[in-house]
Amino acid sequence: MKLLEDRIRKDGVVIGDDVLKVDSFLNHQVDPDLMAAVGEAFYSKFKDEKITKILTVESSGIAPALATAMQFHVPLVFARKHKSLTLKDDLYTATVYSFTKQTSNTISISHKFLNSNDRVLIIDDFLANGQAVQGLTEIINAAGATTVGAGIVIEKTFQKGRKMFDEQGVHVVSLARIAAFENGQVVFADERDV
Repeated sequence: MKLLEDRIRKDGVVIGDDVLKVDSFLNHQVDPDLMAAVGEAFYSKFKDEKITKILTVESSGIAPALATAMQFHVPLVFARKHKSLTLKDDLYTATVYSFTKQTSNTISISHKFLNSNDRVLIIDDFLANGQAVQGLTEIINAAGATTVGAGIVIEKTFQKGRKMFDEQGVHVVSLARIAAFENGQVVFADERDV
């Protein structure tokens, strides 16, 4: 998605060898016009799949997931990372490790929001090591629902996340695929024919 790649080039900040900071438009401050375009892009890729729910993990996945849910006119459900007095019983749970935050979280979704009739599209901001999407697929499987696919805003192709889902047969669509960070610059996969 050229619009997204251009924004990453303009406002993304490379930190070290494997971190891309996009907090000015995706996961701290959100550009609503860019998110609308992201939702439209995911809709165009999955529109024939009879999606009944969009699923993500709080909080960085919520903006692109909501934009996608609006295109499909289906509910967005987000897995909670923090316990709540209102969310304590009848939960599907999975443990997810965040490499950028160096912590593990137990994510949870109420049984009433996911069931065996659901056809679920996972949306997330990044695919790197695949932990968030893996946790969501575990929850979908526990509910007896069907994982139709995963829509990823930014994928780091040099990490193992995509391989995990290819092995499971999960259809993954990434809007921007990063092959490497070189000299503080982003190199996109299509520039390397990856």
